[in-house]
Order: sequence, then structure tokens, then C-alpha cells
Amino acid sequence: MVKYDEKSCGLVLFHENNGERMFLLLHYPNGHWDLPKGHVEDGEDEHQTALRELEEETGISDAEIFKGFRHPVSYKYYHKGKLSNKQVVFFVAITETEPITISHEHQDFMWMNYRDSLNKLTFDNAKNLLRAAQSFLEEL
Repeated sequence: MVKYDEKSCGLVLFHENNGERMFLLLHYPNGHWDLPKGHVEDGEDEHQTALRELEEETGISDAEIFKGFRHPVSYKYYHKGKLSNKQVVFFVAITETEPITISHEHQDFMWMNYRDSLNKLTFDNAKNLLRAAQSFLEEL
């Protein structure tokens, strides 16, 4: 069993626009494009963390998480010169809100269709996550 130094939760968030799913991508200060996510705080469950982080990062408070999709992503990175083992658990959610108020933690955002989102996401683990989420939604 792997021990994680950090745990975060996030969302593959979309809204419907003329029958097409539009996914939310955030532009992080170090230049990469990724999905909304953040650290678990004491007393929160995974869903609470994902929804709180979404609201803090975008102002969106009406997201509904779909049951049946929980996708953990694990990776290692250096934080303050120390190797950190991190797990991020993602869920799929829908919103009716399109305009967002981006937080100071990000440079920009985009709502993009599936194909464009796959091309825009920086990391392979995020692309694989989006593929899994799209497959999940197509099976509903």
C-alpha cells in the first residue's frame, strides 16, 4: 500500500451547450492547463473537498457530482526540494453556471469541448482522466 504525503480532490466539470459537453480547464501559474482541484481539509470528505475547491477557484456553487465515478490519480513531484507522493481523487460533475470568477491561484480558464480539452490539457494523467470521464458519461 502506497503512503501519500498529500491528498487532494477535484472535478471533471462540464456544462451542456447546445447538446455538447463543455469541460472547464484552469490555467495554473506555472503554465500548465489542468482541472479544478485542491487539498483535503480536516473533517472533509472527498466530495466536500472537490466542491469547496471548485467554489473557491471559480465561484461555481451549483455543481452536482455524478454517482459511480471516482478516479484516483497518483504522481510524485518536488515540493520545497523534497519528493512528495500525491494522490488526487477526481469526480465527474455538471453545472449550469458558465461565467466564473477565477481565483488568484489561476491565470485563466476555458470551457472547451472534449476534443479541444484533450489537446489543451498539459499532463497525460489529466488526459487519461478526461477520457475515462467521457466514457463514463457516454455510458449513462
